[in-house]
Amino acid sequence: MPELPEVETIRRIIEPQLAGQTILHVTINNPQIVAYPEAEAFEKLLTGQMVKGISRRGKFLTVHFESGDRMTLHLRMTGQLLVTPSDYPVEKHTHLVAELSGGRQIRYVDVRRFGRFWYLKACEPDIVTGREQLGLEPLDDALTADYLKIRLGGRRKAIKEMLHDQSIVAGIGNIYSDEVLFAAGIYPGTKCDALSDADWQCLAIKISTIILWGIETNQTTPEEYLAGKGKEYRNTPVLRVYGRAGRPCTTCGQTIEKATIGGRTSCYCPNCQRNPL
Repeated sequence: MPELPEVETIRRIIEPQLAGQTILHVTINNPQIVAYPEAEAFEKLLTGQMVKGISRRGKFLTVHFESGDRMTLHLRMTGQLLVTPSDYPVEKHTHLVAELSGGRQIRYVDVRRFGRFWYLKACEPDIVTGREQLGLEPLDDALTADYLKIRLGGRRKAIKEMLHDQSIVAGIGNIYSDEVLFAAGIYPGTKCDALSDADWQCLAIKISTIILWGIETNQTTPEEYLAGKGKEYRNTPVLRVYGRAGRPCTTCGQTIEKATIGGRTSCYCPNCQRNPL
């Protein structure tokens, strides 16, 4: 699943291509991707809208229109958002195509069809997307050691699992929770209530620095992004611990191990992230 750095990369690539463009016609090939309202109404509402800009909150993208209306989407596991020439080869599993006034198209491709779109009219409260229930952004100055300790310090669950709680910190998933915990030197299975004040301080710092690092290392050009179909641009080769089980730690050389924590695979260095038990 794309996490905050990947979604922010998508925003930065797509926004300049859509700003000022008017959506002339919309075709939805799979109504399942439209969560609100129903697909026919969604098509009608979207048609004729001029794009003002795109914002990101956690893993959500919101396209803002000059009318004040907005369209929110979540890519979930395999969603790909592309802006293509009209004659560009159509990918299998293309579920939405929107014709733009400049002659290009917005295309949404999703193999597993878990991604969702919502359309909200101007001043319509958002009670449908879940976006309003998100916690702090990783780069928010309010994300401090005290904030994390107050929200998580009494929990008996593993810190790895709780970093995935979007109501605490928005945008972190399996990849960046591994990277944050490695950078902080914390074993992913450590219970939240066993973390020290120094651990919370370190976590607050590493969450912001690792997410910022993820955004910076994911930078790509619109041409590279389209050539990779909106998915083959990620910083996987430079990740320090995620997906590296069985390989040497880049810091100490110890073999990276993996464990299942909270139903998710977690990779860690047994030397740099010692299990406190």
